[in-house]
Amino acid sequence: MHKLWIVTRETYTRQVKSWSFLMLVLMPFIMIGLSLGIGYISYSANSGSDTKIAIISDEPALRQQLIAQNKDDIQKNVTTVKQAKAKLAKDDLSGYVVLSVKQQQIQATFHGKSAMNSGLKAKITAYLTQAQSQANLATAQLSPAQIAALQKQPVFKEKLQHDQGEAKLAKTVSFWILVFMVYMILITYASITAQEIASEKGTKIMEIIFSSTSAAKYFVGKILGVLLVILTQVAVYALGGWGGYLYAQRIHGVSEFLADNQTLVNDVLHNLLSVNLIFLLLGVVIYTVLSAFSGALVAKAEDASKAAQPATMLTMVAFFATFPFQNNADQLLPKILSYVPFFSSYFMPIRIINEQASPIEITISLLILVITILLAMFYIGRIYEGLMLQTDDSSFWKRMKRGLAYSKK
Repeated sequence: MHKLWIVTRETYTRQVKSWSFLMLVLMPFIMIGLSLGIGYISYSANSGSDTKIAIISDEPALRQQLIAQNKDDIQKNVTTVKQAKAKLAKDDLSGYVVLSVKQQQIQATFHGKSAMNSGLKAKITAYLTQAQSQANLATAQLSPAQIAALQKQPVFKEKLQHDQGEAKLAKTVSFWILVFMVYMILITYASITAQEIASEKGTKIMEIIFSSTSAAKYFVGKILGVLLVILTQVAVYALGGWGGYLYAQRIHGVSEFLADNQTLVNDVLHNLLSVNLIFLLLGVVIYTVLSAFSGALVAKAEDASKAAQPATMLTMVAFFATFPFQNNADQLLPKILSYVPFFSSYFMPIRIINEQASPIEITISLLILVITILLAMFYIGRIYEGLMLQTDDSSFWKRMKRGLAYSKK
């Protein structure tokens, strides 16, 4: 076990210290940061302070309460019509509202170059309606019982069935996030794993290594090292995504969107952070094993760039095969493929997202996938030495035949 972990640690350390891994991990965050930064700069340039309005009034209490309720949309330091006109002329304001009370009636007049934002207009109108109602009650000099009678509100209740539209949207979003996440991880690490193995093909150091430890242990150590690299990347993305989600809840505008669509966000997170995550990880494992096998089959180290092609092509076939069954995964073909290794990591999560797979079906699919991985690792470990020590430039099938013959010795 000690030698196994030495190989695992050495493989993991070499990969995570490389610039390619660092860029692979940081690139999504850099792209998101650039997109948000460009969007913010564009928003500030086009909108900025000119989206705000000013409130001008000789009624301090009325003005202050309105500002307090809409402080993000109002410039409170503008207190006179002269100041407001000057700022409007410089496009530092989108307009100003003059509030007054005449004959116990609240009046508001908006001045601007274009219509007021509809959302802000609705907020101001609601506030003025409430303020006018309070003023009317004070003027009427009603008794407490009469005021209580006037303040009675209708009772409105909602008894909702399952929101089919939102549920379908959550399934669609979950589908695209999941299949692209599986695809990108598999494509990336299929190449990394195959080249990691193929780069050692036919070197003298392999003979020395195999004389001190078994080929099976060395092979398993390589696989575990790459898997730890993958788990590291997934962990960084998970922590970064969670931190970004928490930060987004504090951003004005984004927080309102998240609050309005909390059910959708929760459904998507539930679909991703469930048994689907296990299928994703096991899919990475089985494609990593296939990539390692492909890397060991190349003729020489110079062919390392070609080593990932079998795993890459199979990944692409599985990826594009999911598209026709995005919303109807209950057909016969996706049902069958949800039990087939190399395909089940794509198709069973789709069935789970669409609530078309029972717990027994999910368990059977997982067991088939796990058993296939264990058998593949055991068998490839047996023939690994025979594959790696071949240095002649023979055909693929001859190398395969020699590797199989070596396992029987």
